Amino acid sequence: MVLKMAVPNKGRLNERTVELLQKSGLDLGEDWGRRLYIKVRDKDIEVVFVRAQDIPVFVRSGAVDMGITGQDQVADADVELTEMLLLGFGHCRLSVAVPEESEVRSAEDIPDGSRIATSFAGAAGRYFASIGKKVEIVNVTGAAEIMPYMGVSDYIVDLVSSGSTLKTNRLREVATILTSQAVAVGNPESLKVKGEEMWDIIHAMKSVIDAESKKYLMADVPADRMDDIEKLFPGMAGPTVMNIAGRDDMVAIHVVIDASDVYDDINRLKKLGAKGILTLPIDRLVP
Repeated sequence: MVLKMAVPNKGRLNERTVELLQKSGLDLGEDWGRRLYIKVRDKDIEVVFVRAQDIPVFVRSGAVDMGITGQDQVADADVELTEMLLLGFGHCRLSVAVPEESEVRSAEDIPDGSRIATSFAGAAGRYFASIGKKVEIVNVTGAAEIMPYMGVSDYIVDLVSSGSTLKTNRLREVATILTSQAVAVGNPESLKVKGEEMWDIIHAMKSVIDAESKKYLMADVPADRMDDIEKLFPGMAGPTVMNIAGRDDMVAIHVVIDASDVYDDINRLKKLGAKGILTLPIDRLVP
């Protein structure tokens, strides 16, 4: 039974999503960037490349079994999906922004009847309704930042990462509607039938994500310092210790450490008399 998966065909989530799938062991071939549909090599999995904003609807309708998109797109579509895994990239927020010279300091200050330009009409409309504001949502497909200066709208709702684009266009945030990152979502009905295969993909992706924050460290250390070594590296299950042929005074240790600790851990090892210290990247980490 073929499992169908939708991923963004372009934009901020595209390249990282493809990288994650390939590192997870899904062979998309070398020409994935020129195709809208790919049959994964040696797997009963089909990957389709579509607009990120269409993915929640495709998943909910059953056109595909699962997909990767932004939480912002899921919220905007307002469809019932199963959130399977937060992916830790594509971080942003959906915010209400006003011209710098505006007297508006919060969303509650926005007058009824104001025009709000956004490509997130669903999420924006529900947000303003939730705070009791009667506004006109102007649905645009891009470049919402310019709309107040073109006279198309009074204010905007748009995605914000660093905020530099807003500053460039002389806008400032007054409210955050939601925060977002990339997420893998599944069709609830598909999970009943293809759940094992779908979760296999999720677990593979998670193993890649977990591995990217770790390093594999190997070193030869004095045998009489093992108590200190074990305190230094509790690791996932403590360091693996192996004898070195012809040496009674030294043993070899292998341990998984946080990538952020590499500098300090190596210096501590050197002070304990360690030799031959080596760190390696980890492709996947399965507990």
